[in-house]
Amino acid sequence: MPALPQPLTRLLNATLPEGRTVDVGLRGGRVSEVVEAEGRAAIEGELDLKGWVLLTAPAEPHAHLDKALSWDQIAPPMGDLRLAIDSWRAHSHTMTTESIAERAFAAAQLMLRNGTTAVRTHVDLLVGPQPLRGVQALAGLRERLQGRMDLQITALAAPDTPDEIVHAALDLGVDLVGGAPHLAPDPLRDLTRLLAIAESRGVGTDIHTDEGLDGEPTLTYYAKAVQDWPADRIRSAGHCVRQGTLEPAELAQTVEAVKAADLGIISLPITNLYLQGWQHPVSTPRGLTALRAFLDAGVKIAGGADNLRDPFNPVGRGDALETASLLVTAGHLTLTEAYHAVSAGAREVLGLPPAGAFPGAVADFLAVRGNSLGEVVAAAPADRIVLYRGALVARSSVVHETAL
Repeated sequence: MPALPQPLTRLLNATLPEGRTVDVGLRGGRVSEVVEAEGRAAIEGELDLKGWVLLTAPAEPHAHLDKALSWDQIAPPMGDLRLAIDSWRAHSHTMTTESIAERAFAAAQLMLRNGTTAVRTHVDLLVGPQPLRGVQALAGLRERLQGRMDLQITALAAPDTPDEIVHAALDLGVDLVGGAPHLAPDPLRDLTRLLAIAESRGVGTDIHTDEGLDGEPTLTYYAKAVQDWPADRIRSAGHCVRQGTLEPAELAQTVEAVKAADLGIISLPITNLYLQGWQHPVSTPRGLTALRAFLDAGVKIAGGADNLRDPFNPVGRGDALETASLLVTAGHLTLTEAYHAVSAGAREVLGLPPAGAFPGAVADFLAVRGNSLGEVVAAAPADRIVLYRGALVARSSVVHETAL
């Protein structure tokens, strides 16, 4: 079996989500053509995908690779957002750059194996000495992943993070400015501070926004503040769970402002379902953003997993199909809408060029053994093939034995 990565020239007999069976030509990391399948066998440099569903590769729009896979090390109590933050901060003093890099690499491997070829990760600017340990670890990881996965890094500035530390993170190669203004005593002041840093450096923003079921929402303010930014400068808001609790009139004003600003909204069902609602043991709210209102208005929507087995979420598979399934069951999206949110929609919010089965697209694909999109999202089969820029970068197969 050829070593990975393995460049390919053609995919044969692949089933698209709409049911067509096609052959896909690949050249220079992009799709050169998509034609009806000839039904022939594969030759060298080709891959026969008969019995597989061919999907646009997922993109993870909101990860925390510096925190990933730390649940067992920390053994935190289960609870809400504040308890998770306290547990993480107490543990962060003990971490080294090397230990962060090791866990982050393991999480990235897991995501790639499951089909994700692009990740945007937030990184804490840590408390105590050496606040840039996480930044250094993830900058090194980005180099290590070249040719296998795209990695964007967002500096997650806490309300008590000095401006000079944010600038130092940008100097080390961080791509975007982020933060969590809803945790600050004065959320609008902290948001204004973060946007000013981004403006001064000419970079985009990805802000943890309104991550709570109550309180004064800030998303409309954020949208209006970035409305006149250059079209190619990234701006997105993660969580936005407060918008899921707003009255229709107030929500309509927010949706209008978000649409006008071309602000991307990132829904994070697994972590928000875990963290939100602990204070509501009866009729516990979902803790998701107003997905249908944003979608119907034409707002850019992405779906992500957020945390992976850390104090903010003790579970998760690092699998976009898990996120898509939750967007269907908890967010009431259609199967097509849900998978779009974790693939093409996520790539759009990340500012990446389109990928998928059409001429000129980036040849990033996930092939899953199955017959339809519904089967793939529902069962999340482990038999998978992953392409990055037209090269085979991961393959997984499972053998089942049963007495029936």
